[in-house]
Amino acid sequence: MSQPRLLLIDDEPALAQFLASASRESGFDPVITGNDAEFRDAFVARTPDTVALDLGMPGMDGVELIRFLADQDFAGPVLIVSGFDRRVLESAFRLGEALGLTMVGPVEKPVRLEMLEEMLSRLRATL
Repeated sequence: MSQPRLLLIDDEPALAQFLASASRESGFDPVITGNDAEFRDAFVARTPDTVALDLGMPGMDGVELIRFLADQDFAGPVLIVSGFDRRVLESAFRLGEALGLTMVGPVEKPVRLEMLEEMLSRLRATL
């Protein structure tokens, strides 16, 4: 059985690798992107099963990616992992739900490995 593909975007390479490692341990095949264009290209090239995104990225707004995913009729879970204030995370989460996305989290940075792996494992079990 093939592993579900998790497309993630984060502009911090160390954190992106951390998230990819946790997702691998939880049974995903991670694809790392570091900016908006890479994310959109990777998404269009092969629709992922799950998406993990950071809201705070230089030169773009993570909310734009939430809208992009909704415009693409993305049916998989969307996990927000970000260092923004909890209220901002919850607002983005609610927006995603209002746009018809299956939202998961949000997870605040700094991320604890055990909590992230547990969440990803539960998510993996639903796919």
